[in-house]
Amino acid sequence: MKEIELSAGTLEYEDTGGEGPVLVLLHGLMMDGSLWDEVVAALSPGHRCLVPTLPLGAHRRPMRADADLSLSAAARLVGEFLDRLDLSDVTLVGNDTGGALVQLVAADGAARVGRIVLASCEAFDNYPARVTGTTLALAGRLPPALFGLFMQQMRLRPARRLPVAFGLLTARGDAATRRWMDPVLTDPGIRRDTVRTLRAARSDADRLAAAAGSLRDFDRPALVVWAAGDRVMPPEHGRRLAALLPQGRLTEISASRTLIPLDRPEELARAVREFVPARR
Repeated sequence: MKEIELSAGTLEYEDTGGEGPVLVLLHGLMMDGSLWDEVVAALSPGHRCLVPTLPLGAHRRPMRADADLSLSAAARLVGEFLDRLDLSDVTLVGNDTGGALVQLVAADGAARVGRIVLASCEAFDNYPARVTGTTLALAGRLPPALFGLFMQQMRLRPARRLPVAFGLLTARGDAATRRWMDPVLTDPGIRRDTVRTLRAARSDADRLAAAAGSLRDFDRPALVVWAAGDRVMPPEHGRRLAALLPQGRLTEISASRTLIPLDRPEELARAVREFVPARR
């Protein structure tokens, strides 16, 4: 795991290296870069994969006390990450809230981005996402110490499997979801950061709704990959996003919940590989 010092603080990231096309993969709220482990394993032989762990609640290094930790600021942090590493012609891939970040980056011009992939993600009026995100945003109104007490229930598997937690997001990723809870359960600095992100949700929702509309101006290749039976991110949103994007195409994946990188990593990797072939 590498580290990079950015304006908000220190970010950890994985970089597989290599000479292949560059993929930057973004995770969602209360997750870290390990969301993409199996997808990266499948893609890294022919692609350079970079996976930052963003300050979205499962990061291990608290951000600066004065850092803006809204979703909009996280999108700017992604742009800063691309600039600092001097990455170009990037394929920016996002799942869950990571897909919302991709839309926000694209809306700001995305000079270093050559393609985007949106995988079962928040869009339009669905931020915070139905049930799961809304419950979390309400909990974020608590002071950080009380928020930490509320989150203690996530130590228990039955609680993590509830529809208001990860139950509707993944069918097979409980080991990952338990690991993602550790920082917010054990570190007051991470709890402080997470509450600040959650309290910005209302203004971020307006920004995301506007960003979705601006996708009609994104004139580069775009792939939308959606879980066909998704109960958190409406499949209709996937179809709408693909229709909005001038070069958009849609692929649906069956037998998966929202977190396709956990539930169907090989199928997702195959779709990305076909969209961004390895150089020969």
